Amino acid sequence: MDRRRRKTLPVVKTDHDIEHPEDELYTMTEEPEEEYQQQQPLPPPPPAATTTPQGHWVKLAEDDNTSYLFRHSIGLEEIPGVVQTLKPPKNAKERPLDSKLAIIMVGLPARGKSYIVKKLRRYLNWLQYETRVFNVGNTRRDQRTADMDQSASFFDPDNKDMKRMRDELAMNVLEQLIDWLKSGHRSSVAIHDATNSTIDRRKLLIDRLRKEPSIKILLMESVCTDQKVLERNFRLKLLGPDYKDKDPCKALADFRSRVANYERAYEPLGDWEEERDLQYCKMINVGKKVVAYNISGYLAGQCIFYLMNFNLSERQIFVTRHGQSTDNLEDRIGGDASLTPLGRKFGKALEKFIGEQRKSFAIDLAKSKYEQEQKWESYGLDSLDLTDGSKDKDKETTHDIINSQAEAISSSQFTIWTSMLKRSTETAETFNVEDYDIKHIRFLNEINSGDRERMTYEEIKQQYPDEFKARQENKLYYRYPGMGGESYIDVIHRLQPLIIELERMTQSCLIITHRVVLRIILGYLLDWSREEMPHMLVPLHTVYELRPKPYGSQLKKWKYVEEKDTFEEF
Repeated sequence: MDRRRRKTLPVVKTDHDIEHPEDELYTMTEEPEEEYQQQQPLPPPPPAATTTPQGHWVKLAEDDNTSYLFRHSIGLEEIPGVVQTLKPPKNAKERPLDSKLAIIMVGLPARGKSYIVKKLRRYLNWLQYETRVFNVGNTRRDQRTADMDQSASFFDPDNKDMKRMRDELAMNVLEQLIDWLKSGHRSSVAIHDATNSTIDRRKLLIDRLRKEPSIKILLMESVCTDQKVLERNFRLKLLGPDYKDKDPCKALADFRSRVANYERAYEPLGDWEEERDLQYCKMINVGKKVVAYNISGYLAGQCIFYLMNFNLSERQIFVTRHGQSTDNLEDRIGGDASLTPLGRKFGKALEKFIGEQRKSFAIDLAKSKYEQEQKWESYGLDSLDLTDGSKDKDKETTHDIINSQAEAISSSQFTIWTSMLKRSTETAETFNVEDYDIKHIRFLNEINSGDRERMTYEEIKQQYPDEFKARQENKLYYRYPGMGGESYIDVIHRLQPLIIELERMTQSCLIITHRVVLRIILGYLLDWSREEMPHMLVPLHTVYELRPKPYGSQLKKWKYVEEKDTFEEF
């Protein structure tokens, strides 16, 4: 039988297919009946290619002599512990092109740029991409002299001397950034944190960076149109280093004047960048709206994805290990053991403790906001929060205002996440599903120990001394042998969706998980280094409370005391 009559479908369209669509009809139709085949002459086969096509060619079947182009996927770069690129010897010292990324921040003052970059740096470092922030404002403050005017006039766009000085500072910081990116194999992402609010400034930075072919550029602009948020940010600047120990009213007036100077010369990202095919991202109102243009590369994509998923809500994040299990009594790792009587006692005490802390947090938060509002009013500034919409402020006592706000806060939804292992789900059994949104999540399961499941570390040390030594030397990358065995790096990437969800959600939560997973979550929330995280001491029956703040997380630690059946802060 003539093979040309075989029913085949092209894997991809070649140039010939596009130029001669009639040939495609032939390859996609059903085989005609025998009588019809005898009456109709077969169409001639397409002419042979005159040039050797690029790429690899595959066949659909052993007896098929028709070749189809197979194209490699491109763009996935090295992911620590997950993807490793093999390189020829001559390039052994080079890293993939996308592995070096320079982020240039853009935006007016008080638009949350420093807040964004601190969060982004923490996230990328947690993913094991070494990231550093280079802040031009800090450099300016460090280098200023006694006779240099640092008031709003320093930022006047019409003052050519000051403009030249500001540009020099920005370029000096950029040189530090480039030196760091080129200094070692671990450095991956560097962030230039400054206003960079004019095209002229951005052109200076980009022209310099383009002399470094191994460094990709991502422009990132923070925009704020919410006047209430903007006013709050303005007032927070009073607590910053530029206005330390200065009269609040004069300081705020000076800062408003500084912002006005920037606004006169401000040129947002847009046509100029697009004409030059630059990749950029606009964040509007802290991620409520995100505009991304020409984004390419894994790292740039990770940045955009993360920035779309965080908020400014004040909340509690509790993290703890499960209660004591039967395997804990024998120091066995892994497995799916149930709780001991002590473990169940811990679970009951945990439910009571979380309920008390919810109420305490609500009162503390309401009181803090009220006191802040009182401070603003003492400076002659309008209220921003608690007194807005009050029916009659004069008739409400301080106690009434705080209690009203605290009640609203404590009645908001509270989420509980556990793993799907018995010792974790059993710890949460006493929590009422009517009061808590409880979810069992496989991502939170303990690290899979592969063939070493339910062994003790002493047994591993005696039976597999080389493995035990390898793990002690590099716990971060050591992967347990056998089916499903994991490393810390594997668990980090497994937890990535939950970290994104944790940043996105506005309600408080309790996470009941396991030792390795707890270390990794705390490593993210507390910005621990890759060297510190795998060795963090996280004993049973200890609860960690974290409250996200603009410049990090506030930490409290609580220990369960069995004799008193309660928790004590330490």
